[in-house]
Amino acid sequence: MRSPNPARLTLPPLALTMGEAGGVSAEITVKAWRKLRESGPAFFIIADPAIFNSLDCPVAEIRSPNETGSVFDKALPVIRLERAVTAEPGIASSPNADAVIESIQRAVAFALSGEAAAIVTNPIQKSALIKAGFAFPGHTEFLAHLTKDAPLAGGKTRGPVMMLAGPTLKTIPVTIHQSVVNAAASISQALIIKSATVAAEALQHDFAIENPRLAISGLNPHAGEAGALGSEEREIIAPAITALRSAGINAFGPLPADTMFHSEARSTYDVALCMLHDQALIPAKTLAFHDAVNVTLGLPIIRTSPDHGTALDIAGKNQARADSLIAAINLAAQIAANRTNAT
Repeated sequence: MRSPNPARLTLPPLALTMGEAGGVSAEITVKAWRKLRESGPAFFIIADPAIFNSLDCPVAEIRSPNETGSVFDKALPVIRLERAVTAEPGIASSPNADAVIESIQRAVAFALSGEAAAIVTNPIQKSALIKAGFAFPGHTEFLAHLTKDAPLAGGKTRGPVMMLAGPTLKTIPVTIHQSVVNAAASISQALIIKSATVAAEALQHDFAIENPRLAISGLNPHAGEAGALGSEEREIIAPAITALRSAGINAFGPLPADTMFHSEARSTYDVALCMLHDQALIPAKTLAFHDAVNVTLGLPIIRTSPDHGTALDIAGKNQARADSLIAAINLAAQIAANRTNAT
């Protein structure tokens, strides 16, 4: 199925979150606006306008998302936070945590109400938020909490499931931010089946792929070497794949992770589900370090994010590249168009 062009559909604007004010979020937001101001997709950011004072960018304060379109080609639309922000480049500030959280909460509210077509989250500094009492490991878990009572749009299986999406490869880590020992111990048939089911539904509904093909990796070298290098493939992963195929999902494997990502192999599937974080992220970032996008699947709202952190080391130096944020904005708009086309 051919994806519709977002520019040909009338969609609400995208909501960007402020992210860590001491990082590069303001800089890459301005660079993204300069790149997209004439072509779109149109977006607004929920932030303290003061964070843009040093960036030589025209800012237009707006009160609601529906004002975005009238100013976007002339100025960066900003919805002012209730909390003021004091930011120093290169410093992640815990006192700004409430403002960072407020920005996320309001973006989610706009997406749930339909006033925003999607949210694009700028990078946060988790350590600063946690120091201030933030109770979630990161964006993904917080977004799942904020949207837990809202009905899903399209898919039937609730996430969240993390996907790294680049121009030539999409990967999903079944386990995320755990030690290798803990990740291996946490792999189960239920976890694999849920991740794969969310992925298949999202590829159909959000990426307009009618019959998505899911390649599923093994855990051990050589996918266990028929049990010689580990039993997880035979006891956990293969039975999960059998269950997925019985449910009508085009899944296959377990495959040795070291042979899944050359160009010929990538042509045989639409997404690779990997048992470990680095199995999924190393190839994704190797192939598209500046263009990969973090997408959260299985939520009632659309959420994308640049696939990098706050870059405190280069904040305030005008060295940050906005490629990944621009890719995240474009992909969020494309998913919104796909969802609109599917309804």
